[in-house]
Amino acid sequence: MAQSDPSEILLIHHRWANDRLLDACAQLTDEQLDHEFEMGVGSLRKTLTHMAGAIRGWGDLLAGREQRPRLEELALSIAQLRELFDEVTTDFENSARTNPNEGIATGSRGGNSYSFTRGGVLTHVMTHAVHHRAQCLNMLRHLGVQELPHSSVLEWMRMEDPV
Repeated sequence: MAQSDPSEILLIHHRWANDRLLDACAQLTDEQLDHEFEMGVGSLRKTLTHMAGAIRGWGDLLAGREQRPRLEELALSIAQLRELFDEVTTDFENSARTNPNEGIATGSRGGNSYSFTRGGVLTHVMTHAVHHRAQCLNMLRHLGVQELPHSSVLEWMRMEDPV
C-alpha cells in the first residue's frame, strides 16, 4: 500500500535516493570522484562524505548521544561510503521513528548548546540531502554521465510506491 505519512515518505525516499546516487558513483573512477568542482564542498567524494557525516551528526542529536567526530577528512571508497550511509541512515531512521516529531532534541557541539524540535531536525536532514544530491547530479552531468540517477520524491512514488 502506498505511503501517506509525510515523515515516513521522507525517510524511505531519503534512503532510496541516496542509494541511487551511490549506484551512479560506483561506476566512476577515483579521479572522477575526486574531481574538484566550484560547488558544494568540492567533489563527489567530499560531498557524499559530508552528507553521511551530517546524517550521523543529526542522528546523534535525535538519539541524545554525544556528537561523534566529523567525517569530512576521511577519503572513503564508494563501498565504504555505502556501508557508512546504511549505518547512519538506519540509526537516523530508528531515532526518527522511535520518538514523536513534537519532542525536543538537545545537544551540543563546539561548546554551544542547541535545542530543536525533532520534526525540525527530520525536515532539515531531508532537505539538506536533497540540496547536496542536486549538487552531485550536476557534478555527474559535468563528468559526462549520460543516465543520471532518479532522485525526486515524485520519481520514487512512480517507481517504488505507486497508488
